[in-house]
Amino acid sequence: MGNGPRLVVATTNPDKLREIRGILRGTGVVVQGLDEFPPVAEPDETGATFADNARQKAIHYSTALGVTVVAEDSGLEIDGLGGEPGVQSARYGGPAAATYAQKFALVYAGLRARGAMGSAARFVCALAVADGAAILYESRGTVEGRINDEPRGEGGFGYDPIFFYPPLGRTLAELDDGEKASVSHRGQAFRQLRDHLATQPAWCR
Repeated sequence: MGNGPRLVVATTNPDKLREIRGILRGTGVVVQGLDEFPPVAEPDETGATFADNARQKAIHYSTALGVTVVAEDSGLEIDGLGGEPGVQSARYGGPAAATYAQKFALVYAGLRARGAMGSAARFVCALAVADGAAILYESRGTVEGRINDEPRGEGGFGYDPIFFYPPLGRTLAELDDGEKASVSHRGQAFRQLRDHLATQPAWCR
């Protein structure tokens, strides 16, 4: 596992964990995932905002595991859908839309019905670090773009294939890990954390 202060990321998603480890590399902090601990029941994500949910998750897992935990809540806001899926991004469409391909189909159907294909959109990531019930640090990142006319790219995960990033002329799923981390909402939020860790590593335990 390595020596040094540790920070547990509240995820079992290997893609997210790989992305976060890459951003925090060089801080001296050992980054662990939930898969390295006994299972903990997932909290109910009842917050009205990404920040609310990030705090809920961080406190929940830190209290249960007795370690410093960083949690993030992120999702896609599409102007042409009134900000949906928003905080419901991972649950968009319910059980009938279990795969992201099915979620993409719902997005496109909604945009076509409103005459809003190519709508402006943004990814948002809210991050919170907790030690027990105490929130030690928070940050937020956003990336602006639009919904591509069709899914494109094999990289990334989640909604990346339908999110077109104009400055690079590609969807996030067409970027390599380094390119994506340099522009993504999650990359922004975790780079802020990385900079903070450079001066405050003592709060990891």
